Amino acid sequence: MGEKDITEKILEDYNDVFADIINGLLFHGEQRVLPEALENISVHSQYKADDEKMHELERDVAKYWKEKEVQLAVCGIENQSRIEKNMPFRIIGYDGAAYRSQLQQERSKILPVVTIVLYFGTDRHWRSGKNIKSLMEIPTGLDEFVSDYQIKVFEVAWLSEEQIRRFRSDFRIVANFFVNKRKNKNYIPDDPTEIQHVDEVLKLLQVMTGDARYKRIFGKKKEGVHSMCDVAERLEKMGWEKGIKQGIEQGIEQGIEQGSIKNSIKVYKNLLNLGFGREEARKIAEVPESFEEKEIKRLTELPEDMTLEQ
Repeated sequence: MGEKDITEKILEDYNDVFADIINGLLFHGEQRVLPEALENISVHSQYKADDEKMHELERDVAKYWKEKEVQLAVCGIENQSRIEKNMPFRIIGYDGAAYRSQLQQERSKILPVVTIVLYFGTDRHWRSGKNIKSLMEIPTGLDEFVSDYQIKVFEVAWLSEEQIRRFRSDFRIVANFFVNKRKNKNYIPDDPTEIQHVDEVLKLLQVMTGDARYKRIFGKKKEGVHSMCDVAERLEKMGWEKGIKQGIEQGIEQGIEQGSIKNSIKVYKNLLNLGFGREEARKIAEVPESFEEKEIKRLTELPEDMTLEQ
C-alpha cells in the first residue's frame, strides 16, 4: 500500500473518527453509530483465481457495526487523493470478498456491506463514472441482463458548511482544512478546534498536501500543538527560519562575489599605477563590464578596509 493509504488509515482507524464519518455522511449527523459499537475486522480478503493461486484484496479501513451483541453491518472506508477510473470495480471486489467471507463463516444472517469513498482532491470534482455500467461497452440487447453496481463518493473538499458542522471528531478539522484549501491554495490554518489525534491529523495533511513542514511539526515540534492555530504558528515560524537561512546563504554568496570584485578593483588600481591603459587594465583585472568608469573610479578611491556597500 502507498504512503497515502497508510497515513489516512491511521486516523480513520480510531473508532471515534470512523463513527463520526459514517454518522456525518450517511446519517446526516444523527448519532446512529457509536464508537463503542464498532469492532475491527480484517482488511485482508483472499480468493483463488483461475491460475489456482491465492490472491489478496486489502481495504483501507473496515469495521463491524454492532448493537450490543447483534452485528448490523460491515462498513468500509476507502481513501482517494486522485480520481481512479476503475474505482467501481475495486469496490465491487472488496464488497464481494466481504460477502464471500460471511458465506464461508456459514452465517445464518448475511450482513449488508457498505463502502464509501472519501475523495480528498482539491483541483477538480470526481468526474469519472461511479457505476460499473458507465465504464463498459455493453452489446445491444445485453444491458438489461448486466447487473450494475454503484459506488458512493464523497468529495471532502466540496462539503458544505452544514455538512462540516455535522462532524464531531478530528474529521471536522480535516474537512474544514480541505474545503479552505480548495478555495485558497495559500490557506493558512485558522481552526481553533482542539485536535484529539495530533500526530495522525498532521501526518494526513503532510501526505495529502505534499508539504513537508507538517512532517517536521509532528516529528519534533508537536509539543504545544493543540489546534490548527498552533500549527499555523509553527508554519509561520518555519517560514521565518527558512527566510533567515536563505538570507545568510545569500549574504555568504554576496560576500564571496563582493570579495572577488574588490580584488579585481585592487588589481585594476595597481595596473593603472604601473602605466596600463584603462581598457587593458579592465580586461586583465577582469572587472565586470557592468561597472561603468565612474563607478570603477569611485571604488578605486575607497580605503582598503571598506566594503563596497560603504
